[in-house]
Amino acid sequence: MKYKLNCVITVITILFLLSFKVFTVNAQSEKNALISQPGYYKIEIGDYEVTALSDGTCMLDMSKLLLNAQPGEVQKILEQNVLNTTVETSINAYLIRHGEKLILVDAGCGTTMGNTLGLVTKSIRRAGYKPEQINAVLITHLHIDHIGGLTQNGKMVFPNAILYINKHEASFWLDSANLKKAPENAKQFFEPAVTAIAPYLKAGRVHLFENGSQLFSGISAQDAVGHTPGHTFYSLESKGDKMVFWGDLVHCGVVQFEDPAVSVGFDVDTAGAAMSRIKEFDKAAQAHYWIAAPHLSFPGIGHLRHAEKSYIWIPANYSIIRPK
Repeated sequence: MKYKLNCVITVITILFLLSFKVFTVNAQSEKNALISQPGYYKIEIGDYEVTALSDGTCMLDMSKLLLNAQPGEVQKILEQNVLNTTVETSINAYLIRHGEKLILVDAGCGTTMGNTLGLVTKSIRRAGYKPEQINAVLITHLHIDHIGGLTQNGKMVFPNAILYINKHEASFWLDSANLKKAPENAKQFFEPAVTAIAPYLKAGRVHLFENGSQLFSGISAQDAVGHTPGHTFYSLESKGDKMVFWGDLVHCGVVQFEDPAVSVGFDVDTAGAAMSRIKEFDKAAQAHYWIAAPHLSFPGIGHLRHAEKSYIWIPANYSIIRPK
């Protein structure tokens, strides 16, 4: 595998933002007035503490982003949910604590996409931790909004962490030979992926794993191919509780829970992504496990239930009382 390292981060960022112009409505180069939010929310899964971390939000034009919908379907569903076709969309990461061990699931955008995003490290500190304390980062896939926060100015943001990446995901995005034959909608993600991972590779802090691997006690990897070639869920189980970290299975919950066949323009394989979505929606509704989803409205934690041919999202009930 050849790793083509490109140190000209500004060029990468410009290319990335230009490619996202079709979907992203607010000009990321402009300073937006922000509302101060805490940026974290904690929940217990058995013996584990899971903290949802906000990386911020971005405005996405769902009328252009969503694919395979019936004519007028997207606008109708959004209107029924009191939303415009331009939706302020969350980007979330999740921190798992077990004793002294801290495991981060994805790392947000970093400084690549404007001042409404890149808040993961701030959220980590507000939650009472430091980036230096993170022992591991589990990567669901190598799109920039999930890995941009790994580095800043070419240096590791989490210097004591090992990155865990699906072997198939790494072999696709980190091999420059794949760039030429990749689908057009995927080409934008290659260089940012190499740049974000490079300092960890150099430091020997990248661990590649096979589908279905048990990574830590209570934490296993689950193949979820479609959105990307090595797209991965992470399953956390403890004392009869279960939470599955979905990665980019869902981008616009109100539409895709109503019609799981609707895919997004970021999918490398839209048909494969739809198949993974339908399969996992059904499993989640039957098993009633906890869901943690990066692009559902923060904190993106809840359950799913069946409703005839569709599904209904049930957000986590706000809680401050520790379970007995």
